[in-house]
Amino acid sequence: MVLLESQVKLKTRDHAPDFELLGIDDKKHSLNDYKGYKGLLVIFMCNHCPYVKAKIKAINEVHEKFKDKIAVIGINSNDPINYPDDSFENMKKVAKEKGIKFDYLVDETQEIAQKYGAICTPDPFLFDKEKRLIFHGRIDNAMKPEDTATEKTMINNIEKFLSGEKIKKDFDPSIGCSIKWKEQQT
Repeated sequence: MVLLESQVKLKTRDHAPDFELLGIDDKKHSLNDYKGYKGLLVIFMCNHCPYVKAKIKAINEVHEKFKDKIAVIGINSNDPINYPDDSFENMKKVAKEKGIKFDYLVDETQEIAQKYGAICTPDPFLFDKEKRLIFHGRIDNAMKPEDTATEKTMINNIEKFLSGEKIKKDFDPSIGCSIKWKEQQT
């Protein structure tokens, strides 16, 4: 396991890169499908990473709390050949086991992770209604899988955003396993 901290590729106010990806509901999803929300939370995640496993409950909480205002999307960009736990079929299985009710999509070509600059799992990106980046960073302040969160960073930032307040720190790096690339990335 390679532990990485998220890095800045998309800058604050940059537009979310578009995508068309297959979801575990066996339907194609694109950025355009998420009109009508006040915001969008895109989280690069996977099934096998202990950092993601430790955050599923918190991610589900974010979705439940804001599902009418913020669309939550999980994107799995890991190589399923070398990491079969992250296969599309296992995405469906994990979603059912963990009660994932938000859209969970597969990035088979890994092109979308590259466009967003995602490098670890989880790697969350929060966008406003115009799909402009307003926060890139952690779900909470528990930085190891065994840690207990004492601050709900993403929930706090979404609440600030929805109430019209400025998010003070627009980048607060997440930590997790590296995205498992199909071939060496530059």
